[in-house]
Amino acid sequence: MFWRALSEDTPGPKWAGLFAAYWPDYHAWWLKEGEAARPTYAQCRRALGTHMPELLPLYDELCTLAGGGDHAARFLSFYCLPPYLSACSQAIWAGKEPVMVRNYDYNPKSFDAMVLRTNWQGRQVMGTSDGLWGLVDGVNDAGLAISLTFGGRRVVGEGFGVPLILRYVLQTCETTEQASEVLARVPTHMSYNVTVLDRKRNYVTAMMAPDRPTLITRAAVATNHQESVEWISHARFTATVERERYLLQRLRLHRDPEEKFINAFLKPPLYSTAFNAGFGTLYTAIYRPRKREMELRWPGTVWPLSLSEFTEGGREVLVPGAA
Repeated sequence: MFWRALSEDTPGPKWAGLFAAYWPDYHAWWLKEGEAARPTYAQCRRALGTHMPELLPLYDELCTLAGGGDHAARFLSFYCLPPYLSACSQAIWAGKEPVMVRNYDYNPKSFDAMVLRTNWQGRQVMGTSDGLWGLVDGVNDAGLAISLTFGGRRVVGEGFGVPLILRYVLQTCETTEQASEVLARVPTHMSYNVTVLDRKRNYVTAMMAPDRPTLITRAAVATNHQESVEWISHARFTATVERERYLLQRLRLHRDPEEKFINAFLKPPLYSTAFNAGFGTLYTAIYRPRKREMELRWPGTVWPLSLSEFTEGGREVLVPGAA
């Protein structure tokens, strides 16, 4: 799998090039239930203006760079997207330096494989790209880190694809408290657990859903269920309960040192090789919000990235079983 690290302060030719390269696959996916299943451009823009108004100028700029097409603009709103499933594990390590560690378990064929560093609207953000401006995890220059896991429920409703909500949090928030307010009010189209950690060690996990109010919790661990398991076959297949128990044990009973805790994510039961079913571990990410740094890890490979000294580049990563 070839990964890229890309930096562009304001939306421009690099982002336009990315969009041109990725759009055919995203377009086919967006149309898979038919065009009529997706909301109109007017509905998409109105929803963004209602729930994330600060992003509207940026959204309009990206739509123009994407060529100004109707389908592209509707896709880039992330509003009422087709449903998709992932697995993932994430946890806050409670040592001296606040650290968030996560595994992203997803289909390698439906993944940007890119770290994007931007200074859009005057705020520096770095994170793992999804949908070309959404993020599945990231950190900003205020020292706020965020990450998502699928919430393990079948319900699909009216709301946004959660990667854009993560982008919105990092563009507009500086503290966990501010992020909690955003996560409590912005509607999501599926159920997700979103963990936030700021430079002062404050953290929450927001259990978001399209059909009930967001629950803001003090959970330091999130896997693929919410308060209880609701989708039993998905829970069994992804071992969500076993992974949650394992992480809680490491945090509460063993008190692992930081490096040992991180390395646990690169082995079973946290590390998954179920790539054929779309739930293999594509990477492990470590976020240090106080230092504004992230690290990507794979078995035998470490890629450190810094918001203040970001270096563009590429890495060919051999992910066992993801051929």
